[in-house]
Amino acid sequence: KCRTGPLDIVFVIDSSRSVRPFEFETMRRFMMDIIGSLDVGPNATRVGVIQYSSQVQNIFSLKTFFTRTDMEKAINNIVPLAQGTMTGLAIQYAMNVAFTTQEGARPLHKKIPRIAIIVTDGRPQDRVTEVATQARNAGIEIYAVGIQRADMNSLRAMASPPLEEHVFLVESFELIQQFGKQFQDKLCGVDVCVEQEHGCQHSCISTPGSFYCECNPGYRLNVDGKTCSPIDACADGRHGCQHQCVSARGSYSCRCHVGYYLNQDKRTCSLINYCSFGNHSCQHECVSIPNGHYCRCRSGFTLQPDGRTCRATDLCNGVDHGCEFKCVSMEGSYRCVCPEGQQLQADGKACSKCGTGHVDLVMVIDGSKSVRPQNFELVKQFVNRIVDLLDVSPHGTRVGLVQYSSRVRTEFPLNKYHSADEIKKAVMEVEYMEKGTMTGLALKHMVEHSFSELEGARPLAHNVPRIGLVFTDGRSQDDISEWARRAKESGIVMFAVGVGKAVEEELRAIASEPVEQHFSYSADFTTMTHLVENFKLNICPEEGKGEMEIRSPCECEALVQFQTNTVAILQSLTEKNILWAHALAQMMARLEDLEKQIANKK
Repeated sequence: KCRTGPLDIVFVIDSSRSVRPFEFETMRRFMMDIIGSLDVGPNATRVGVIQYSSQVQNIFSLKTFFTRTDMEKAINNIVPLAQGTMTGLAIQYAMNVAFTTQEGARPLHKKIPRIAIIVTDGRPQDRVTEVATQARNAGIEIYAVGIQRADMNSLRAMASPPLEEHVFLVESFELIQQFGKQFQDKLCGVDVCVEQEHGCQHSCISTPGSFYCECNPGYRLNVDGKTCSPIDACADGRHGCQHQCVSARGSYSCRCHVGYYLNQDKRTCSLINYCSFGNHSCQHECVSIPNGHYCRCRSGFTLQPDGRTCRATDLCNGVDHGCEFKCVSMEGSYRCVCPEGQQLQADGKACSKCGTGHVDLVMVIDGSKSVRPQNFELVKQFVNRIVDLLDVSPHGTRVGLVQYSSRVRTEFPLNKYHSADEIKKAVMEVEYMEKGTMTGLALKHMVEHSFSELEGARPLAHNVPRIGLVFTDGRSQDDISEWARRAKESGIVMFAVGVGKAVEEELRAIASEPVEQHFSYSADFTTMTHLVENFKLNICPEEGKGEMEIRSPCECEALVQFQTNTVAILQSLTEKNILWAHALAQMMARLEDLEKQIANKK
């Protein structure tokens, strides 16, 4: 059997009246002998048969049968047409119909040879030269087999070159079966893939006298026709993966980012709930985040250094009390108080606003990696508490926000928003930057851009105070001294707020004089409410005055107010530990002295 590779073979058989019945039987046997030597099948050699005389008849096409038994049965059922000899018409039919992909021929790019075997016994009654040339140019290899009375010139005009390998003349129908055995060797030829060095990286496919290379599934043939490259199934962008597409040998799979899992649709991703594993050990609440989880305490409790357990604390630090200025804890409750000279509003939380103290305020907040996401949310709340102190309007106080890490980003300039609600909403939408701590670069940005008239700062001639508030939690990675000095020299009143590992030396370098009134510090993010209070005392002057009104501690009204405040403080201290006892005794002694002063005045 011929096993040198798949072929598409069409027999073009002359059944004109000159072919007598017993002669036609030898032609049947010739076709069946050839088919018997072939490895036929849908992925091997395919065979079709047409007969012609004055017209062309399709016996079966390349896609009709894939077993020798079915082919032989169809060949045995052929009824000769017994008319003229229109060989050119038959070649035209083979080219336009029999060798089309619709009739079962494999596409040309697969390089499977298309072979037409024309068997005739006479001279064609139509022209064959031109149509045979067209067929050869279309990639059809033509073997011309003449029997007995066939015209040699016509055979040569039809056949493919070299003619000595494609033109055969058999003296009689009786000799065609012997010729069939010789023709099998011509058709099969040498198995080049076995006998020669083919160079194919994956698979070599033999064809008569030649070969071609094929790649394994998931690979494509390179332009050299021999080597193979993996097919990147992700490259066309139609994979539908929500996060990542991973190509693998012509196929692909979807993969999710760290902290997510692949859903059942194998394309979309969902956040992993690390708390659902049941091994978090959180005493109160577990909060899942993309890379793991953290523990959170309920209202009135503080998370301990182990990151899991909680301890009860005073309500002012344990709940969102909403006090604008200060929260005073009492047994089982709390109350809000306002600074001297301001009244508590009807809601029991807010204090009277800064009315005449209109300023241009730019807050520069640290978004470095050391802050961490949950603390950055507390920083945003801190910013909004400061905004609550201010009378924000286009002609009143204007607020801008800058965030910095290894780079600097203006979140919104002074002229962006005109109400406190707009600013607070924008603050909560700010995204955490992470990375380094370039405080000096942030100060430079604030001086050169944030307080420019282009970004909403009012002209210096208007005498509107310019205030810069820098919030940081660690040491700067660049020099801050030059731009801190320039900021103050340009008329900007600088406040420095530090938390955690902030460096006091740097805070003092940033702060304006007197330094003690312009820098604040808190040990951690959860207890920095008092920083808002300190800031308010310095930027909210009394109505119509440039600084806080200082009352004499000897005035009766001041004494009464002092007594009220002291009682409230004493109540909050009663449950503190014994270290407060000494301070309590001093305060009680002073209270008694003040009461005596009041009695003496009366």
